[in-house]
Amino acid sequence: MAYTYDDQNIFAKILRGEIPNTTVRETEHTLAFRDIAPQAPEHILVIPKGTYVTADHFATEASDAEIADFWRTLGEITRELGVAADIGNGYRLIANSGIDGVQDVPHFHMHILAGRKLGPMLMRRD
Repeated sequence: MAYTYDDQNIFAKILRGEIPNTTVRETEHTLAFRDIAPQAPEHILVIPKGTYVTADHFATEASDAEIADFWRTLGEITRELGVAADIGNGYRLIANSGIDGVQDVPHFHMHILAGRKLGPMLMRRD
């Protein structure tokens, strides 16, 4: 499958500085910022700076340096927030991919949700 990156998506505009954000951490390959419509007391979005559409696109085409930086940055943020499972009460990671995954922004991103007990992952719909 070929991935087509839309460089007009909101995260691309944030990366170009066209839309402001509340940056939590920025590295060579990763940007993390607060969600503008938080679903938990702590709601951070972590995005690679590269033009990756979905998690599988990132996993298969990003460089080793990009992948390591992304995951290390995410881990550092959970520690800084005090929610890493070994020092806090934990957190949830969510990455939506594609139509069935209800991906709203076509730029791979991971949500870190924390700060309260979260409900079930999915509600069964028959």
